[in-house]
Amino acid sequence: MLPLLLISISSEKLYPFFFKLARIWAKCILLGMGFYYKVEREQQTELGKSYMFCANHTSMTDIMLMLAINKNPFVFVGKKELVKIPLFGFFYKRTCILVDRNSQKSRTEVYARAQKRLNQGLSICIFPEGKVPEEHILLDEFKDGAFRLAIEHQIPIVPMTFPDNIKRLSYTFFSGSPGKMRAKVHHFIETKGLTSADKVKIKEQTREVILNQLLEYNQ
Repeated sequence: MLPLLLISISSEKLYPFFFKLARIWAKCILLGMGFYYKVEREQQTELGKSYMFCANHTSMTDIMLMLAINKNPFVFVGKKELVKIPLFGFFYKRTCILVDRNSQKSRTEVYARAQKRLNQGLSICIFPEGKVPEEHILLDEFKDGAFRLAIEHQIPIVPMTFPDNIKRLSYTFFSGSPGKMRAKVHHFIETKGLTSADKVKIKEQTREVILNQLLEYNQ
């Protein structure tokens, strides 16, 4: 796929083409590693509409699963450190919105780059925990960024729960196994008419939806 991928990143206008290739890549990676995914949807997205996709973050496979189950082209907001990964980092740098968590300037610039992508009709994906938490933490506290962006651009928040990825491929060596990956797409949380004063409320609402689903799966 390398020649097609190189063509697809040569212009921002070709991003939807890159996204289709990325979805094929993600599905091949998951199936090749012995993972099969099952999606339950409480609400369907509409093509041509922008969303803020938010899910819990426990594994590198979260990226592949997010790509595999969403048809709406979206751009990841992710940490700058992943640029160091050979080959993957080359495409990551050119297709994602990168943030240096130690730089206030970098965090501020994220909003301008997200605005540009949303104006192009794309969606945004942020893992609101901001990092992969310690494995004993079921769901870490959420950062404000995703919810501030969603309110500023008046786009729906799409909470998503990935309960099995940590079992399939965790950050602990010699752990994990082939098997099922469940994904639950919850009812969307609308932001139309909300202001920055509502940021904390919808942040906690989104976290509560995902946390309750994780607790239900664990039972």
